[in-house]
Amino acid sequence: MAYAYDDQNIFAKILRGEIPNDTVMETEHSLAFRDIRPQAPQHVLVIPKGPYVTFDHFALEASEAEIVDYTRTIGEICKMMGIQPGEGGAGYRTLSNAGEDAVQEVPHLHVHILAGRPLGPMLMRA
Repeated sequence: MAYAYDDQNIFAKILRGEIPNDTVMETEHSLAFRDIRPQAPQHVLVIPKGPYVTFDHFALEASEAEIVDYTRTIGEICKMMGIQPGEGGAGYRTLSNAGEDAVQEVPHLHVHILAGRPLGPMLMRA
């Protein structure tokens, strides 16, 4: 089944400039901004500018330029935030929800970068 992109989602509106955001970095293919309801002391969202719903949708249909730009933007944000474990930072978590079971709230690919405190286990144990 093909993905249907809803161009009225909040991130599409942010990309069109209809809703303001606290931009951290913008590139040709990506936008990174601070989450309005941070779940950690440092909480940045990174979204592609293209109409991709989930990570698998992006990985399978985005151009190589979009994929490289998006991946490098995430790395640059981690570097800017000073959270890279290999560079003396305390670490971070990246999170991308996809679909109903993952409770994806916005139907536009987005990666959360969370840092600044111990984040606990990834999932509650069943």
